[in-house]
Amino acid sequence: MVTIKDIAKKAGVSVTTVSRALNGHDDVNEETRRKIKRVAEELSYSPNAVARSLVSKKTRTIGLIISDINRAGAKDAFAYEILCGINDRAGELNYDLLLFSTNPSKQMEKSYSALCKERNVEGAILSGLRLDDPYLQEVIEQNAFPCVLIDIPKTGENVGYIASDSRSGAAMATNHLLQLGHRHIAMINGHDRAHVSQERLAGYRDALEQAGVEYRPELVFDGSFTEDGGAEAMYRILLRHPEVTAVFCASDLMALGAMRTLERMERKVPDEISIIGFDDISIAAYCSPKLTTIRQDKYQLGYQGAQLLIDILDKRTDNRKILLGNQLIVRESTRQIAST
Repeated sequence: MVTIKDIAKKAGVSVTTVSRALNGHDDVNEETRRKIKRVAEELSYSPNAVARSLVSKKTRTIGLIISDINRAGAKDAFAYEILCGINDRAGELNYDLLLFSTNPSKQMEKSYSALCKERNVEGAILSGLRLDDPYLQEVIEQNAFPCVLIDIPKTGENVGYIASDSRSGAAMATNHLLQLGHRHIAMINGHDRAHVSQERLAGYRDALEQAGVEYRPELVFDGSFTEDGGAEAMYRILLRHPEVTAVFCASDLMALGAMRTLERMERKVPDEISIIGFDDISIAAYCSPKLTTIRQDKYQLGYQGAQLLIDILDKRTDNRKILLGNQLIVRESTRQIAST
């Protein structure tokens, strides 16, 4: 293996000069720097990341910890788009990325901080955590390692978070239905261990209240953020509340499940019931009818989340919170009705 000693010998300079030139220090003459880089290329020199980290005390590696990743989430590609954003920004800033997948059984064996120390990452982005996660408090209160949480609004000295504005997005979705004349609007929400579920329920209630429409808790159903959960919730809505003319689903996957049930029950969307989702996953633009939804930028969640984490690592910012906006995407699954 070629070492910096070999480069120094061929370039006729000291080992220290080679080291400082290759690591970007500005006290090396530019002509000397170019010569050293040219020699390094000629010798096919590849820096030893482990040796470099021992000297600098930095591995330039961050982790992405995703809770309970599985094939069931392939259809919405939510985690994949976040991963792409993180990977792109980390690469642009010369950081490597390690992916960790965890689940409740793994969490009993090892905390997030232990996992990061074991794999020698400088910090991590945590996605998919539930509010009852056993190690969430450790992350926040003990400042065990620098991290950024996605969709959990907790901060600390070494902890930041990034999220889409779920409350305003849900209000936007409900307002769209209200403006179309709907007054009997049900909601299919996710499980209550997710912070976004609480926020989207709050946004749904905000919009109803501002329109002078009574909030009815019996019209809110748990779809567990799954397609099958949305299908089952829609069946219960049809069975118990025939007066409902529109449904706000807190995720597109649940909306797809709801439309599957309506198709099986020979109920037409949007002629008989309007459906609106949340996320704008790729399939939303290709299902039939095409799904009206709230678009959140999953790629930017990852991209800006990586930027925030690296800013925290490099002590470049005191900001610990990023809230992204959403956009209403009107397609074919909602329609105007006569208000009653």
